[in-house]
Amino acid sequence: MNRAARNEIETFMHGLERRNPGEPEFQQAVREVAETLIPFTLDHSEYRNAQILERMTEPDRAIIFRVTWQDDSGQIRANRAWRVQFNNSIGPYKGGMRFHPSVTLSVLKFLGFEQIFKNSLTGLPMGGAKGGSNFNPKGKSDNEIMRFCQSLMTGLHRYIGDDIDVPAGDIGVGAREISYLFGQYKRLENRFNGILTGKGLEFGGSLVRTEATGYGAIYFMENMLNYRGDSVAGKIATVSGSGNVALYAIEKLNHFGATVVTASDSGGFIHDPAGIDAEKLAWLKDLKEHRRGRISEYADHFGCEYHEGERPWRVPCELAVPCATQNELSGEDARTLIGQGVVSVSEGANMPTELDGVNAFRSAGVLFAPAKAANAGGVAVSGLEQSQNALRISWSREEVNERLRTIMGDIHGKCVQYGTEYGATKGSVDYVAGANIGGFIKVADAMLAYGAV
Repeated sequence: MNRAARNEIETFMHGLERRNPGEPEFQQAVREVAETLIPFTLDHSEYRNAQILERMTEPDRAIIFRVTWQDDSGQIRANRAWRVQFNNSIGPYKGGMRFHPSVTLSVLKFLGFEQIFKNSLTGLPMGGAKGGSNFNPKGKSDNEIMRFCQSLMTGLHRYIGDDIDVPAGDIGVGAREISYLFGQYKRLENRFNGILTGKGLEFGGSLVRTEATGYGAIYFMENMLNYRGDSVAGKIATVSGSGNVALYAIEKLNHFGATVVTASDSGGFIHDPAGIDAEKLAWLKDLKEHRRGRISEYADHFGCEYHEGERPWRVPCELAVPCATQNELSGEDARTLIGQGVVSVSEGANMPTELDGVNAFRSAGVLFAPAKAANAGGVAVSGLEQSQNALRISWSREEVNERLRTIMGDIHGKCVQYGTEYGATKGSVDYVAGANIGGFIKVADAMLAYGAV
């Protein structure tokens, strides 16, 4: 990168940090994009002259509201909730709702900003948004969660709609929470429409939605390896997390012939050198999806190692799939994985790798799939759920899965196109640059077409 581009990036970031103080997650997400997009916009003056990136980093609006609810002991409780509607240039706002104590405006702005590019890459008409609350669903009864969700939707329903903003699930918001939210929306609006995705199959949901993010991350990884004349088959894989994304990433890795040796939760990780095969995975799904137990119980049951308070990145592997949460894989972790011979990394979670780690993987020539590309399977099937709702039909599991696989292949193709043309090293694919530029162009061209709006 030349000095002019570097100076332009630092000037841009200084202005963004000044306008968004105390928002480290958002600043990190923007810097990762700016470092590849600003050199691109210097060669394409139409985007620079119209201040497209400056406008794209400013949300259309951020809605903040109180959620008041009553717990089972009769106490009145209050939480804060947000909906950040970032950009609707190519379609209605689309993005998940997250319930977790770590949720802040900065976290939701980073997620909503990433969603712009991710949704654009799918090729579906969806804008970028994100929302959530600092409510912690852990330890709450079903009735408490129902009352919280009903109160949240009472505050949110006036800002969303099937042609305005279509939320979905995320961390802490699964099928149960989506059902409660949809039921309250239907009661308030007296309408039955595709206002939320991730719904139950009985009332408009799509097959493969639960599996989509995990499956998509591995489809993308397989595409990267195939492009280089390799495959997932026969390789050792480490996976972090044990939620939907991790569980179904493990399932698809098994299907493609890899051996998955780790899984984790907030308490630590398990290392099973024999591999988490189909039988063990079924047990783990029951533990996490139904009994809501801890990953340490897997180690007790199957007699393998449990490492309390640690992450799995020091376990030797050829494939790494971080599926837990943002910034779980540091620069030091990345260098450890590189030293152990990691071949490919596919981000199942949103921004799970610190920027230092991203740069380490890119410099080492590791096949690194950034979340805005690899993690797009979930929102892709959410978009397919919207299509099925609009048509009043349901597609088969095979049809949805094939559409998902095609979309992930198309995203890979865009990353190769732009990552080869604008990558730092000629002759190789820079998937970070490819995803950023490929996601940017469609949205930027729409914004140019609209004029100063």
